[in-house]
Amino acid sequence: MTARYDCHYCKDSLFGKKYVQREENPYCVKCYNSLYSNTCEECKKPIGCDSRDLSYKDRHWHSDCFQCFKCRCSIADKPFTTKDEQLLCTECYANEYSSKCYECKKTIMPGSQKMEHKGNSWHETCFTCKRCQQLIGTKSFIPNDNSNYCVPCYEKQFALQCVQCKKPITTGGVTYHEQPWHKDCFLCTGCKEQLAGQRFTSQDGFPYCLTCYCNLYAKKCAFCTSPISGLGGSKYISYEERQWHHDCFNCTKCAVSLVGRGFLTERDSILCPECGKNI
Repeated sequence: MTARYDCHYCKDSLFGKKYVQREENPYCVKCYNSLYSNTCEECKKPIGCDSRDLSYKDRHWHSDCFQCFKCRCSIADKPFTTKDEQLLCTECYANEYSSKCYECKKTIMPGSQKMEHKGNSWHETCFTCKRCQQLIGTKSFIPNDNSNYCVPCYEKQFALQCVQCKKPITTGGVTYHEQPWHKDCFLCTGCKEQLAGQRFTSQDGFPYCLTCYCNLYAKKCAFCTSPISGLGGSKYISYEERQWHHDCFNCTKCAVSLVGRGFLTERDSILCPECGKNI
């Protein structure tokens, strides 16, 4: 006698019928679809055992229902992505959400190499130097007037040349006597220290720091012998061939300030009128 071969769930005979094996147990198609088939996200109908079940992130679709949300083309065997849980083919996603190339205005497709700078994007092959047309890639570049230049081309076309070293000035130059200098080249004629960012003056057309200028050219105070720069509005007293700092112009005997007062001289001394009476 032949053994029975029945559906594990409804117990109907499976002889001569199509069935599905699950966990070593046989099921008729009807029971299997009812118990185990997934529901299609698109049409909400069961995905039977005789249909292709496509799944993505715990969601399921019939093969014919697995379509781009925008163009309704099948993406069953094509690359796709999602936006707000909606399936999109790469073309529709790119047209809707991808960046546009600043140079050629075409869409930069997802997954392709792109270059970005200050909110703009370029295809890698469109990101070129305006002057030499060579790819910039990851090399240094300088933007100018809505175009990009590699550093050598920018220097040739736009950069000023330093009066001292004759090399291009690309950042942070100094203008002196209407001529451009690198900060590192703009030095005191005397001590060779950088003058950029500090006070300086000139003598015979050459720049000097205040210290060098005072030591080399400033007159000396007749009292303290220190230089009198006269720069920046500092006050000093001059009489005949002698000069004094404002604070040094005092009576030689009583040390009272003679600024704005009459005074007398006795050889190298300056005296207030009271002390002068006793000469």
